[in-house]
Amino acid sequence: MRAGADSTKAGRGTGRRPVWILLLAVLAALAATAVAAYSGRAAAAPNRGKIVAVGAESQYADVISQVGGRYVDVGAVMSNPNTDPHSFEASIAVAREVGNARLVVQNGLGYDGFMNTIESAVPNGGRTVIDVQRLLGLPDSTSNPHLWYEQGAMPRVADAIAAALSAIQPSHAAYFRASAAAFTASLKPLDAAIASFHAAYPGARVAVTEPVADYLLSALGAGNLTPWTFQADIMNGVDPSPQDVAAQRALFTGHKVTALLYNQQVTDALTESFVSLAEQNHIPVLGVYETMPAGYDYQAWMLTEVQDLRKAVADHVSTEHL
Repeated sequence: MRAGADSTKAGRGTGRRPVWILLLAVLAALAATAVAAYSGRAAAAPNRGKIVAVGAESQYADVISQVGGRYVDVGAVMSNPNTDPHSFEASIAVAREVGNARLVVQNGLGYDGFMNTIESAVPNGGRTVIDVQRLLGLPDSTSNPHLWYEQGAMPRVADAIAAALSAIQPSHAAYFRASAAAFTASLKPLDAAIASFHAAYPGARVAVTEPVADYLLSALGAGNLTPWTFQADIMNGVDPSPQDVAAQRALFTGHKVTALLYNQQVTDALTESFVSLAEQNHIPVLGVYETMPAGYDYQAWMLTEVQDLRKAVADHVSTEHL
């Protein structure tokens, strides 16, 4: 159902983005030139100027920015919340950006596997790569790659960023450590909102189209009634089985759930039919995002999604767009 989708999204190493394979030689030649130029500047002026950093996804770029502050110049490879992140295709501009970076933060689990390809094509001994999958110690078989929805993940990412930036600019290490601590402290309202929901609505029954926010739903204590095989098929661009489609429909026609969460960035005729079916049965719908929406930082984004789910469960209010 998604053009170019490969057979697995978590642990998927091949198949989703064939365009960057065709462009590999061009990317390598261009980005290698950029790396050589940057490396020369870095060697000539160590620890002066801003640290060039890249987040493969805008949410990771945001955390780099919050930790690095005035000492970093941060770019995000995937930053448009109005596009399907699964159809992203690396470009020469992305190769140049990654080639110039001293710090890269990427998700892992095959979600942004194009980053590994570019990094291999443009080796840079001065570049540190934080792979969130490896940071969290997750095996390649981990089924859900949307790690930024895991409640404890981002504080660990912030600490790893602070350590990496400190290694690049030791004179600012105290600043980076303090910024990482401030980031973690700023998540207290989110943690409180999660705990409050868990206490007020234990086992709240919901349905989803795919597992974008499944980690968050687990933290909230919600009961996700959508079959995993259905979620995985939608996530991977595979037609779900008739049995799973029927089971998903029954959640709405039988009023077995109090809300539907759907991937607001990736819809097709099938997922839209479930949104319509939920609405027809007076079940609130909530659009969740894979890429951080414009006008938000990470903390506000996550907190808003928790608050919107609470409005759906408590007040039967739909929120399809942030």
